[in-house]
Parts: sequence; structure tokens; C-alpha cells
Amino acid sequence: MTVAQDRRAKGRRPFALLVLCLIILVPFHLHSQVSPSVSYERLLNAAKEPQNWLTYSGTYLSQRHSLLTQIDPTNVKNLEQKWIYQTQMFGPWQATPLVVDGIMYVTQRPNDVVALDAKTGRAFWIYRHNTSPDQKACCGANNRGVAILGDTLFMGTLDAYLIALDARSGRPRWKVQVGDIKAAYSMTLAPLVIKDKVLVGVGGGEFGIRGFIAAYDVRTGKEIWRFYTIPGPGEPGHETWEPCPPSSSSSPTSPSYCDPEAWKHGGGPVWLTGSYDPELNLTYWGTGNAGPDWNPDQRPGDNLYTASVVALDADTGELKWHFQFTPHDRYDYDSVQIPVLIDLPSNGRTTKLMLWANRNGFFYVLDRATGRFLSGNPFVKVNWASGLDDSGRPIQTPQPPGAPTWPGNQGGTNWYSPSYSPRTGLFYVSAWEDYATIFGGVPVQYQEGRQFGGGANKPYGPVPGAPGVPTLRRGPINTWTETAGRGAVIALDPRTGEQKWKFQMTDVSDSGLLTTASDLLFTGGREGYFQVLDARTGALLWSTNLGGQIVNGPITYQVDGEQYVAAIAGHNLVAFGLRD
Repeated sequence: MTVAQDRRAKGRRPFALLVLCLIILVPFHLHSQVSPSVSYERLLNAAKEPQNWLTYSGTYLSQRHSLLTQIDPTNVKNLEQKWIYQTQMFGPWQATPLVVDGIMYVTQRPNDVVALDAKTGRAFWIYRHNTSPDQKACCGANNRGVAILGDTLFMGTLDAYLIALDARSGRPRWKVQVGDIKAAYSMTLAPLVIKDKVLVGVGGGEFGIRGFIAAYDVRTGKEIWRFYTIPGPGEPGHETWEPCPPSSSSSPTSPSYCDPEAWKHGGGPVWLTGSYDPELNLTYWGTGNAGPDWNPDQRPGDNLYTASVVALDADTGELKWHFQFTPHDRYDYDSVQIPVLIDLPSNGRTTKLMLWANRNGFFYVLDRATGRFLSGNPFVKVNWASGLDDSGRPIQTPQPPGAPTWPGNQGGTNWYSPSYSPRTGLFYVSAWEDYATIFGGVPVQYQEGRQFGGGANKPYGPVPGAPGVPTLRRGPINTWTETAGRGAVIALDPRTGEQKWKFQMTDVSDSGLLTTASDLLFTGGREGYFQVLDARTGALLWSTNLGGQIVNGPITYQVDGEQYVAAIAGHNLVAFGLRD
């Protein structure tokens, strides 16, 4: 088993141990006949080889839709477990695997990369990055996956390194530091390769970072460009970090505290993978919360480019357009959801659209060439805004102190990937319904590397004293009821914004979605059920309990003529196929 060293980690391992590791590794590297080689051309045409899963979201359009049809509504009842890979690491496992010509590459907590036989689950090698003990990540030691180009894999780490690995052996090729861990920069997203560059974004919004997206040379790791999601003085958008009003106080202990340099630690993290339109040469990324999260009074203005989508020139990083979903965000409504790109024929022409179910509870349709707002409709209960104006700007209606706000802090949806099926013409999203939070902000002074939330929030339950929905973690037993919130898979029509069907769950769901050309939808939930729905009607066709929370996005692939579907539940990566 390959265990590659992080040579910069504190306390280098003895040389003799390194030699021993290398000796053990050699017999298990990938043989030349199965060595991966993924050209940029293959990435551009990933949809044409559905036997593989070549990017985090399947293709650059991020539809999470597969053309495979071997598993269909008539035989899905015959699904059975084919193999299991069990990680030795504890905690929610949020990774999306890649599959390249029969080899699966998956990350496991905190920053391991594992190469598996996609047919049998046999491990070829494991690369282990020794994460710095000084790293800080807001919401767990998560890593959501790798990217590939040629025979090189790319992974971002919790301590803000970007690492390139030999996909055949797991040995590192280069490693560069992307952000300062002393200031709590981190990376949990899967990188995105475009042409000869690998793109990443940084997390740390709860620690007052200044967010950015950066592109690196795939061969050397040299930084090519960097776009800051918080504009500095003289840059477009900086004017939205307005001066403090005369009535404010400069004392952090005062209820009227205002920070005159709020932009320096204004947040705008980027912790999910973007999308790419090769024809426009634009790459699209969602940005997270402003800092501090819940006390907007100390950062006057709209606070660009937080809670937004930015469209960047993939070659230069130049901003071409932006759209802000939640100006002056006071609810931690990160807009890091995956941008889903579709081409919609209408009136004899094709319109390039971006579909976005936002954490703030609204479903948006944008023109992805220009950023023009086309439509927006709530897909869950919303009371923080009464609606959207003609430009898509929310008409905000902040609730009185002590009153609940819908959706709650975790949002109407969050980081879990949606799906779009060109066959049904529907957009699918995992949603949290009837879930609210009582928000409250308190002044907080920025200190490097320290929590910078500024919140005094409370969970809301319609029955006083009754348990509410656990937000990020849950135990093995439900102690709450559906009145405090529940999960659902919702199918939306992008043409009208209307709901076409809904599949309700008892618990909320952190599972991503997958659709196929046989009109199946695969999903999971925190109850441990892995489920297959009819993508046209929402009817449940098959389910099984995997015994652990499903908090990743399922994928499908094919090896030797057999279609597999892979999902992660608890500490197990499980591959299903049709019964022999």
C-alpha cells in the first residue's frame, strides 16, 4: 500500500522508514496497461464517455447527469452490492470519486488520496498528506475530491496546499502553498482543471479571511492568476464596503461597533468547485458569506463579491460579470452552490443559462453569457425577503428580534450537488423544508486565525423546548419531528420555476443527486437510506439502508460492460450493480 510522505510536515520520518515504504509500494503501482491519461480534449468531451466520471460534477457543465442506461426503471429492483471500501478515518465523508478507465480516485479524511479498482474495490495505493496541526477549518476535516489532467492528480488540503500526484503511483510531483494557515485559510473543494491550469478557491469565511480564486500551472505549480472575491481600494466593487456612519462606534464592545477596514477580513470564501463554458471561456464560481457572518452592522454596504456568482476569464482571471444573490448577507447564506449550465432551445435559438438553487431559498435562472437575471422563485418557505425585483435583487424583510427566519442558517439547500436531466428538462435539488433559525448579531473584533462569526443564533422549533434539527451532525436516533424541518428532493422546471414533484423524507438530507438517461434519480439521506426515484414523477423505485449518513454525491460509471453506481454512507464507499 502506498503511503507517500509530506516532506514539509513537522518531524520528518526516518530515511530507513521511507525506503521501506517505497519498497512496499512498488508492487502495487498501476501497470502501464491501465495507466491513466486524461487529455484536456477528454475533459471537454467528458459527456461522450459516460463509462468514466472525469470531473467533480461529471462534466464542465456540472449537470451530474450520465448517459448510461443499463440500470433502468424495469431492472433497478435487481441492484445489489458489488463491493465495499471502508475508510479508517472517522467523520462525514463528503468526497466525490473520479473514475478513469476502470480506476477510481477518491479522497478520504483528512487529506488522503486512494486509488481503487473500480470493478472490485481493491486498493492500489494511498497517498497521505500529513496535515499541519495548526490548520483550522470551520466545519470538519472534509475534502471533496481531486481533479486530473494527463497522468497527474490535483488535491487541495486543509492546511491550504495544492499538491500534484502521479496518478500511477501516488507519489507527489509538486506542492505549493496557496494560503496562510495562521490566518485560517484552508481548502476543502475539489480543484477544477481548465486547459493547462488547475483552479482552486479557499475556505475560511468563519475566520475572516479575504477570499480568492487562483489558477496554477499544471506542470510546475506556479501561480498564473488570482482573483480576490473581496475587492480592495480602487477595484470595482470596493465601494460596496461603505464607510462607517458617523453615529457608529469604533469600540468592539459597543452595540453600534463598525469596522472601518471590514473589507480586509470580509470573507467571501470559495469552498465548492466551479463550472466552465468552453465556448465563452468563462468559469463560474460561487462565493460564501461576508465576515462577520451574522453581524452586518459592522460592515455597511452590499459587501461584494460575497454571496455571489462571479464569471471569470479562464485564461486571465479577469471578472466579466457578477450577480449577488444576498446583498449585505446577515444569515450566512453562502452562495457556493454548484453552477449548473444548460443550453435551452427557445423560439428558434439556444440560450445559455445558469441554474442555481440558492441557500437563501430562491431558485434562479441567469443568462450565463451576461449575468442577466431572468427569473427567480422560492423553492422552500422564505420570509427574509418578500420577493425579488426585476433585476433579481431581494426585497429584504428582516424579522423582528426573537422571531424565526426561513430558511434557517443551513439554508434551503447547501453544498450538496444538484442535478439536471436534459431528457426531462428538470432541475433537481436536495432541500431543507420548514427549517428556521432565530438570528442575532453581536459585535466581534477581528483577530487573525480566530472565529469571526458575530452571531448569537438559536434553533427554532414550533414546540417550545422540543429538539430541533441537528445542523451538521446527527446521532443514531431521531429526537425531533418533521415539524422542526425535513428533507426533500424537489424537481423544478427552469422555464417556469414551478415545482413539478417532490419526494419527502423524514430527516433532512445532505446528499447530492445523480440522474441518468434511463430517467433514474439517485440520492440518499442522513437516515442512511440510498434511494432511486423515477426522475419524471418522483416515485420511489428502490431503496436500501446502508447504516450511515449519506453526505456525498452518488456517481455512476461502467467497467467491462457493467454499470455501477457508487455512494458513500458513514465510513463505507459502496458500489452497486445489477444482480448477475
